[in-house]
Amino acid sequence: MQTNPILAIDGYKTSHREQYPLGTNKVYSNFTPRGNRFFHSPLADDRLVFFGLQGFLQWFMVDLFNDKFFAQPEEVVVDEYQQLMDSYLGKGSVSVDHIRALHRVGYLPLEIKSLDEGSKVPMKIPVLTITNTVDEFFWLVNYLESVMSAELWKSSTNATVASHYRQICQLWADRTCDDNSHIDFQCHDFSFRGMSGLHDAAQAGVGHLLSFTGTDSLPSILYARRYYTPAKDYFIAGSIPATEHSVMCMGEEQGEIATFRRLITELYPQGFVSVVSDTWDYWKVLTEYSRELRPEIMAREGRLVFRPDSGNPVEILCGTGDDQATDPARTAQQKGSVEVLWEIFGGTVNSKGYKVLDPHVGLIYGDSITLERANEILSRLEAKGFASSNVVFGVGSYTYQYNTRDTFGFAMKATYGEVNGVGREIFKQPKTDSGMKNSARGLLRVDRNAAGELTLKDGQNWAQERGGELKTRFLNGKLLNTEDLATLRQRLGAQ
Repeated sequence: MQTNPILAIDGYKTSHREQYPLGTNKVYSNFTPRGNRFFHSPLADDRLVFFGLQGFLQWFMVDLFNDKFFAQPEEVVVDEYQQLMDSYLGKGSVSVDHIRALHRVGYLPLEIKSLDEGSKVPMKIPVLTITNTVDEFFWLVNYLESVMSAELWKSSTNATVASHYRQICQLWADRTCDDNSHIDFQCHDFSFRGMSGLHDAAQAGVGHLLSFTGTDSLPSILYARRYYTPAKDYFIAGSIPATEHSVMCMGEEQGEIATFRRLITELYPQGFVSVVSDTWDYWKVLTEYSRELRPEIMAREGRLVFRPDSGNPVEILCGTGDDQATDPARTAQQKGSVEVLWEIFGGTVNSKGYKVLDPHVGLIYGDSITLERANEILSRLEAKGFASSNVVFGVGSYTYQYNTRDTFGFAMKATYGEVNGVGREIFKQPKTDSGMKNSARGLLRVDRNAAGELTLKDGQNWAQERGGELKTRFLNGKLLNTEDLATLRQRLGAQ
């Protein structure tokens, strides 16, 4: 939304400037994940993957403010603010002098420091701090709280979720596979259509790309290229040709096998192609059509990926029966998709003793996948004697949209201020709370201990605050210490 960014606030922020003590000249705040009690993962580690600040700083704090505020005529932006405040809170209830003064400065007089993006951050460690660089604009620091929170919590949350998918895939690859070559594409982002709009899909979708290179969200690739990838030839993500139900339906049920044959022999005689296979009778496709098409499938230089898209994903892929059963009389449903394809197409047994499907066929399941289900699927495949590389997961909005700011308890709070140049350590400590909402005090510094873990030191002086792991990323309208996606991926992968 290309709105005037000075109005991208919660309404109650308009009156805070007057409510601070007379003489206030400095406000210092931080943005911190306070707890993960609402985050569930088989490999929970009490850490968050910090991501998303650089893109936000460029598009909102620089580009949008320059275009829709500073570059606009002073009277235009001031009148817009005045008119909204008059209608919202009453005529003349809010002064516009501070808005006029900010416009005349020509940039946001702020300093924002943060940890390196792609870092794994323990709970209660601030990922960023923000303060004003010009005394007059102390009010601007927490004025931006709402938009900063709204734009930052999901990118980090999605990056964390994706990292846990990666860890799960890595865990089972280590147990059942000869190498990790499949992992970059083992989880594919299907979430675009389930996100809260185009910008949300683009911005949060890049969090997935810190851990994987498979996505169907082209806006995420464009966002990553614009804000995190100066090198035009750097590979961000890719995909393969794939059908949808409308394609299969247009071929009609009685012509479904003909649609398959046309796809793999005429349109895509080589390379990867994914075909949604449950439009009518999935098990008929897998047990009958695949046998009839076997000569054409095996003659291709590439892989036909069957895509089941309904039912219980664990049962569809791994079966409803005993994982140790070998009775050939079991039904396809009891055996599950991987075992059925093994019986028809065969494959190899790797050095660890696990079965790997023939490379001409594969499976991707993209409906209602969660961390728990992905882990259960790979666990059951291991029990059945199959390598984890035999399946790919389409990770959609069922994963990436079922989170809130509370998933990691993100909050932006002031911990220090100055009145007439005299510092005050400030904090909150609600007696009615469990302790999660307790804030740090004063100026903050984040260091690494001997074990390499991030630790917080509060109550610092300015000299101490200037050291540590928090680096200046934004200063008076300019970005500093920017990094590219390749660096972020490498950093996360090394942790």
